[in-house]
Amino acid sequence: MKKRIFLLLLPLLFLACTKTPITGRNQLIMMSADEEMKLGLETSKEILENSRLSRDKEATEVLKRVGDNIAVVTNRDYNTTNYQWEFNLIDNPKEANAFCLPGGRIFVFTGIFRYMDSDDELAAVIGHEVGHALARHGAERKSSATLSKIGVGILQVLNELDDKSTRAQKDESNKLTEHMAQRWIMLPHSRTQEYEADHIGLVLSAKAGYNPNAALRFWEKFSALKSNQPEYTSTHPTAKHRIEKIKELIPSVMPYYEASKKKEVKKLEKVKDFIPLAVPFFKD
Repeated sequence: MKKRIFLLLLPLLFLACTKTPITGRNQLIMMSADEEMKLGLETSKEILENSRLSRDKEATEVLKRVGDNIAVVTNRDYNTTNYQWEFNLIDNPKEANAFCLPGGRIFVFTGIFRYMDSDDELAAVIGHEVGHALARHGAERKSSATLSKIGVGILQVLNELDDKSTRAQKDESNKLTEHMAQRWIMLPHSRTQEYEADHIGLVLSAKAGYNPNAALRFWEKFSALKSNQPEYTSTHPTAKHRIEKIKELIPSVMPYYEASKKKEVKKLEKVKDFIPLAVPFFKD
């Protein structure tokens, strides 16, 4: 039966298989680029309707300037001119986070600026989010979830056909199947994407003229925020492991940074010179 299930899914896996830019990892995407763009646009509209954007013009400008510099490099080197790059600053000093939607719409919370001293550190965060978009992680995650649900559903159907198990045993088995799919498939896959976005982001920000070493400085400060939640139960790697991986990658991306210094790269000098990082950007 397991062989039959695999043979049924094999053509789908073959047709949907592709590779990520820069890292070359094999990935499964069962969503067209148009569907992905539409999903990103719809979700972006919902977020903008329910969020308050920062009214600080200088803070918004530095975000867009750094974001645009990285987007230019991404379009130039990785053919993403069909992406609709957009960098939004959400006013929430208590939230130190950023996220990316399919198609290039990126949102940054003002709270994360407390952990930045330069535009290079901001570039590390923006590069990471652009990396998610470039690698189409949103579409891949949705595809993986769909495939996981199919697999879980099949196993649960087979479980229901087992005449030797009681109702209670079947219910427990179904719950265990769902738990194992989350624990051993979805969460590790999510952590893989986070490591990959770090890698891609380092390359992109270095090509845009931002020092890759800033990613280490940012994560060393930001790690104080992270909980002691075991990595195997989280969607993200621990800060310690991310820092270790970034240290390993920096020698390989420094040549991009050195080459960028020989070119004209338009970027701001320091975020902290004109942004009140630790306070709200405006009051009601």
